[in-house]
Amino acid sequence: MNLKITIRFIITVVLITMIVIFINLSLGLFIILNRSINNTSIVSEVNHFSPEDFTNEFDEYLIEDNGNIHIHKDGEKILEKREAWIQILDNNGTEVYNYRKPPKVNEHYTPMELVHAYKYSLEDSMSTIFISEKDFDGRNYSYIIGFPFKKIKRNVISYDIDKLTNNIKKGIYTLLTIDIFIALLFGYLFSRRLTKPLVSIINDIKTLSEGEYNLQREEIGIYKQIYKTINNLSSKLRSNEEERKNLDKMREEWISNISHDIKTPLASIKGYAEVLSSEEYDFTKAEMEEYARIIEDKSDYIRELIDDLNLSTRLKNKAITLNLKRINIVPLVRGVVIDILNDSKTSNMDIKFSATREVIEKDVDEILIKRVVTNLLYNAIVHNDENVAIEVKIEKKDKVHILITDNGKGIKEEDLKNIFERYYRGTNTGTKHKGSGLGMAIANDIVKAHDGSINIKSQLGVGTEIEVIL
Repeated sequence: MNLKITIRFIITVVLITMIVIFINLSLGLFIILNRSINNTSIVSEVNHFSPEDFTNEFDEYLIEDNGNIHIHKDGEKILEKREAWIQILDNNGTEVYNYRKPPKVNEHYTPMELVHAYKYSLEDSMSTIFISEKDFDGRNYSYIIGFPFKKIKRNVISYDIDKLTNNIKKGIYTLLTIDIFIALLFGYLFSRRLTKPLVSIINDIKTLSEGEYNLQREEIGIYKQIYKTINNLSSKLRSNEEERKNLDKMREEWISNISHDIKTPLASIKGYAEVLSSEEYDFTKAEMEEYARIIEDKSDYIRELIDDLNLSTRLKNKAITLNLKRINIVPLVRGVVIDILNDSKTSNMDIKFSATREVIEKDVDEILIKRVVTNLLYNAIVHNDENVAIEVKIEKKDKVHILITDNGKGIKEEDLKNIFERYYRGTNTGTKHKGSGLGMAIANDIVKAHDGSINIKSQLGVGTEIEVIL
């Protein structure tokens, strides 16, 4: 994997580098050839004028007067401004006129001397010359205009086309070879530096996929955000794994407890049924009624456990349909409190009920909301002493708030975090607490199904407050 990523990145870098080099070489070659083909001389111009055009157009200042050739006064001023000089020659190359001519300039030129002077400048006079001509009534005169080196310089380039082409090809091949080598070297070094963290990241992901969640990477470099994400993912997976293990442990304990809770009443049912069916005993009517009542109570207890399991599963899988109706919450909750106080087992409990108004309506499933309040109240009863004081209050704010508070033992922090988990039984559970252990989880799931929430606050030795918001 490491080698594959590195090779692919090197190929990409090399291709990009070669394309850039090719474009640069092509552009440079085009410029060189264009200038070489279109210009046989390279002239450095000063003051933004063309000396060749100036020389050719200067013929208008040449005048003939009684057979004598000279220049106009305006021409003299122009030459002075340009720091230039002029020399006029007849057909034989002999000087017939000059103006501002340097002392060492020849007075007679052969054709070869003129060509040489034009091509290589006049070194003795430190001048760059340009040549033109003018005809006067069939008589042709040539004239030379010279510019000082400090103003105008000329470099004439001569080259062999075939040799130049071969040299360019060799230069391109050599340059490409060097550039490819450099590109490979730096591409490899750069790709190694860039892909090495990627390989580490891939290995980290592989490690996480294999169930190893104790990763912690230093969050630096260009992959800082990725390292941070991996660390967060590792932490989250580790937390989820610990939570899963705790849940599995609670589930195992819950299964053991629920099995015990079912076996105990089943043993009673089986025992009393065997006694009643035995011909060895002669029971009175009162005894038979007592045994039948015990069997009925134990059967009801088992049925409640099964109902809890069924309801919890349906709520967890969101397979329950709410029967929503417009209900007055006040009499609904008051009825639950009255039912508990009318029960002989809880008739001596101190439960107070109050509401900020008599009519507080809400679209709810009446049976399920009764189940919520019942579960929460029984949770407050079974987890505290008999002298606990419980207060139930209903308020109407932006939403409906049902508060159940007690001054009992309170709940430990570790129990508080898990109180709505399925299968969880808190450490305050006493011998009188029997049941599925799903009561609080069922209450929480029912409220969430109504798009509500349950908040709980508790302090050891002070009491607990549970708020249902619908």
